[in-house]
Amino acid sequence: MKKLIIIPAYNEEANIEKTVRSIQEKTKDFDYVIINDCSIDNTRKICEENSFNVVNLPINLGIGGAVQTGYRYAYEQGYDVAVQVDGDGQHDPEFLETMAEYLDKKQLDMVIGSRFIEKQGFQSSSMRRVGIHFFSWLIKVLTGHTITDPTSGLRMVGRNVMEIFSRDYPRDYPEPESVVAVLRRNMKVEEIPVIMHERGGGVSSISLNKSVYYMIKVTLAILIERIRKY
Repeated sequence: MKKLIIIPAYNEEANIEKTVRSIQEKTKDFDYVIINDCSIDNTRKICEENSFNVVNLPINLGIGGAVQTGYRYAYEQGYDVAVQVDGDGQHDPEFLETMAEYLDKKQLDMVIGSRFIEKQGFQSSSMRRVGIHFFSWLIKVLTGHTITDPTSGLRMVGRNVMEIFSRDYPRDYPEPESVVAVLRRNMKVEEIPVIMHERGGGVSSISLNKSVYYMIKVTLAILIERIRKY
């Protein structure tokens, strides 16, 4: 299989080189592409100085637009599998081979790396865990499927989901909404346990002040996605 790692990056000068070096060290048979979302720090300079494979967006599209760009790149370049690995160092590439084997063996459409199955490694802040458990409950009510880590960005998809995401992907805080979109199409989604790390540096896009907006926005988006017609 042709396998691609999509690395969305916005102002990740503190982490991007370590993230790519870790991918190069811990994976085999994976290509990667960095989607530099018009960073205003030294992210672009670091990528170019190290000859990393990077797409520099001319304007800031946000996390959804950056990830969608990666999926479109993967689909148009003929990749069979695409996986998102955040540029902040939280996702460990050590688990990517296992995820690819699991996706292929079980003939799944999406595999999510969950930090909450074995509860090892960084478990996120207590406030965020409340939100994660709420979204897990909401997805269970609306779809009948249990997703323990619906906000996990470590998701691997096959070509059919890749094609969908290349055309239509949520803009803000896209993980829970996009999982519902896949489940609504009766596609196969499963989770496997992974270990995540704390952000290596920089600032998270979800601040304390944005948390209430995040909860309301994502809840409404999930509800709309549930009744949306295709």
